[in-house]
Amino acid sequence: MKIYISGKITGDAHYKEKFSAAANEMEQVGHIALNPANNPDGLRPVDYMRICFAMMEAADAVMFLPDYKESKGAMLEYAWCKYVGKPIIFAEGATE
Repeated sequence: MKIYISGKITGDAHYKEKFSAAANEMEQVGHIALNPANNPDGLRPVDYMRICFAMMEAADAVMFLPDYKESKGAMLEYAWCKYVGKPIIFAEGATE
């Protein structure tokens, strides 16, 4: 299954490690992780969101990390999933 990872990036100095750990856990059980933390630095927020929405469209499901509610972008991703009916997975510690 292809799973997009959603969570707080902006303002989190350790986001790359957090997203990498989530991706590694998914890959260990045979999933394909779509990791937005691997996007290039230096783009505008709107460009990141365009890339992320394309990744979510390609995903079978979206997994939300525990801190997703602290992120405007992740909350947009959550709203999109709810609107289009994309399956949602909550990581341990995350709640709806």
